Amino acid sequence: MSGNSAALLEVRDIVIRFGGVTAVGGVSFDVGRHQICGLIGPNGAGKTSLFNCISGFYRPSEGQISLEGQKISDLPRHRMMGLGIGRTFQNLALFRSMTVRQNVLAGAHSQGKAGFLAAALRLPSSTREAREAEERARALLAMLDLEQFAEIPVAGLPFGWQKRVELARALISRPKLLLLDEPAGGLNHSEVDALAELFHDIRRQFDLSILLVEHHMNLVMRVSDKVVALNFGRKIADGTPAEVRATPEVISAYLGEQAHAA
Repeated sequence: MSGNSAALLEVRDIVIRFGGVTAVGGVSFDVGRHQICGLIGPNGAGKTSLFNCISGFYRPSEGQISLEGQKISDLPRHRMMGLGIGRTFQNLALFRSMTVRQNVLAGAHSQGKAGFLAAALRLPSSTREAREAEERARALLAMLDLEQFAEIPVAGLPFGWQKRVELARALISRPKLLLLDEPAGGLNHSEVDALAELFHDIRRQFDLSILLVEHHMNLVMRVSDKVVALNFGRKIADGTPAEVRATPEVISAYLGEQAHAA
């Protein structure tokens, strides 16, 4: 898909080195508009390093990452949400003593245009932004079945519900690209099934693209329009779930012979 003008995210020849170790060695792929893309590979394949690079936690040693044609790989991390990138984390990054509603509202601050002084003085622009954020938070709590927990400290929720809180916090900023880091980790079978349905609802209602790193292979193959597979820091497959599942290198590196037989 190189050079695809319809792509929302373009990753080009990304190299990530830590000292003398090359974690990612020249990876390229695109994520199209309204597309769900799964990023897979065994432990140590470079998935997390690449994911952290896309979300601004790392800078690439070489290569370029662009969102809607704008280079973002040299921008600081705090600029990413303002450009339209939302993210969840494998290890939840919630404010545990704050309520569910407060955690979700925390994700709206990156969109604020009024500024600190306007907020401190309660100027109309700041008041309007706060009201709009409250409305978005209410809608997200309803969509994700979190209304009943809105005023409960997030630390008191089961892990699966905390994952939904973090998802709501990422969505309140109205991202164009949603980065999901192991969203199915720690969830039971029924929760994973519900998550699969939720991803498609989110794409439809929020008109966004999703890039997910996930070890739960059935989930990835079920929800993704395309899958990118890494091994030892290099791309070994890029295509539809069926195409990637049938790639010998993927079978050998990640899925195993049983998956191939299936």
